[in-house]
Amino acid sequence: MVGKVHSIETFGAVDGPGVRFVVFFQGCPMRCAYCHNPDTWDVNGGTEMSVDEIFEKFIRNKAFYEKGGITASGGEPMMQIDFLTELFTKFHDAGIHTCLDTSGIMFQFYRDESVDASGIEDFVKTKNIDSPNDDKIDKLLAVTDLVMLDIKQINREKHKELTGHFNDGILAFAKYLSDKGKKLWIRFVCVPGLTGDEDDLKEYGKFLSGLKTIEALDVLPYHTMGVKKYEALGIPYRLTGLEAATSEYASDKKTIILSAMKSENT
Repeated sequence: MVGKVHSIETFGAVDGPGVRFVVFFQGCPMRCAYCHNPDTWDVNGGTEMSVDEIFEKFIRNKAFYEKGGITASGGEPMMQIDFLTELFTKFHDAGIHTCLDTSGIMFQFYRDESVDASGIEDFVKTKNIDSPNDDKIDKLLAVTDLVMLDIKQINREKHKELTGHFNDGILAFAKYLSDKGKKLWIRFVCVPGLTGDEDDLKEYGKFLSGLKTIEALDVLPYHTMGVKKYEALGIPYRLTGLEAATSEYASDKKTIILSAMKSENT
């Protein structure tokens, strides 16, 4: 089986435990205002690669990844869930740690019929995306050791403004993963004026307190390193003029989230 790959990073240091072999999948339905990889959006872009080709690239430097493994990122890797599952199965069967870095947006299309998936359904009608099936999520999770879930905004309306989609399915996916006992790392990008509101952060922490399998919370400051890509692609950058956030800013916001989590669990 082949899939669309944007690029591969052979020495990822922030994409899961240890040193990671990071496969960036092509295609994403989200249009996050601060996305630094807009060149991954187009489902028709990228390069076709087979599972065996990717595995062979990994094996060449296997010694580097003894305490790490493979991470599927993007783009949104779950848009190519059949290819992703076959890829992870290959690595998992070889005893290699697998990590899925995802927004969770595709859960509402593949699995959960109880949430509003109209935005996703409209998107996939004209795109080459694997067909939905109730078993797809569980088959993928069976060969996934860790999920890095990027919950971008807890407020439903603000999430729609930020990404183009509501967050119902994403939050449902987070609960689903927790209920399944799947290890979770939560990622959150602090964007001044968009995701840093104190009340929202408290609600964020309250929600996270209900997830019992969280092993880490990464709160990252907004940066502007992807702006040049927008210029090269001729895509308007929605946050023009917004300065990068500091690590201190992100640390302060993380404290608010953790405090809210602690309050809910006491």
